Amino acid sequence: MHPDWAATRKRAEEELARARTLAELEEVRIRYLGKKGVVTRALAELGRLPPEERPQFGRQANLLRQALEEAVSRRREEIEREEEARRLREERVDVTLPGVPVRRGSLHPLYQVADEVKRIFLGMGFTVAEGPEVEYDWYNFEALNIPRDHPSRDAQESLYITDDILLRTQTSPVQIRVMQSMAPRLPVKVIAPGKVYRRDTVDPTHSFMFHQVEGLLVDRGVTMAHLRGVLEEFARQLFGPRTRVRLRPSYFPFTEPSAEFDTTCFLCGGRGCSTCGSGWLEMAGCGMVHPRVLQVGGYDPEEVTGFAFGMGLDRLTMLKYRITDLRLLFQNDVRFLAQFA
Repeated sequence: MHPDWAATRKRAEEELARARTLAELEEVRIRYLGKKGVVTRALAELGRLPPEERPQFGRQANLLRQALEEAVSRRREEIEREEEARRLREERVDVTLPGVPVRRGSLHPLYQVADEVKRIFLGMGFTVAEGPEVEYDWYNFEALNIPRDHPSRDAQESLYITDDILLRTQTSPVQIRVMQSMAPRLPVKVIAPGKVYRRDTVDPTHSFMFHQVEGLLVDRGVTMAHLRGVLEEFARQLFGPRTRVRLRPSYFPFTEPSAEFDTTCFLCGGRGCSTCGSGWLEMAGCGMVHPRVLQVGGYDPEEVTGFAFGMGLDRLTMLKYRITDLRLLFQNDVRFLAQFA
């Protein structure tokens, strides 16, 4: 019995029209054109028909298959257009609406102070120098007039990698490297900010890693008065124009004479408060560059003099922002850091 080709085509086209998704369309296609579909099964009967009926039967079956393939293709395009239009409606973005605010980050308070310190000294004609954090013992100690038997060479203070290499304990080695690279040119006028390392137990005022900034000026006729003038100008720019300074005698192996540099407390104006106690804040160690250090750097101490100073950037940051625990600077707590944005 021959299938009713017209009825089969009409029924298939009606089912194609009802298909609303590509999955439903595929089900209809398989039902009529798949390996076990209506058209495929009809063609399988072709070999059992009388020879005189085969041409007409085959032609009708192929015409039906071709018509259904074209209908499936058209319906697929229609469904794809409909789905695209639906996505455009549902996923539409109103570009006039305000965007989702993104919280802006900011510089770490330590680097805010470091940048301010650099800005002040750059304004006074200094340049910024850098040196390695993994340093030779000779640069870190010997060249700075600190011999092998000096108390500051105690292994409890320094982090040695080998007998001759350590993590630098101060930024002072940069002094030697800069002088050696410039000698005999004058003036030498640099600051050297950076990280330093010591074997300290972490507590509210100590850390095994902290930050310093070293300053060095070498030229003819440099005196302690120049040192005081530079540090006084620095303190007034950092803490305010009414800041007063003082130099107290001290000792450092690489400077002679040596001094501690203090400023009046910027919170109480020198009257005394819970932060300073006496009205004064210790800021830096400083002094005139020792003649032996000048010689190692390639300069004749009979011809030139110089001054040097070193201060802790972490301490400056804690004083400026009234931070009572050094560990807060390194814990990366966003709640804490957001206060300095």
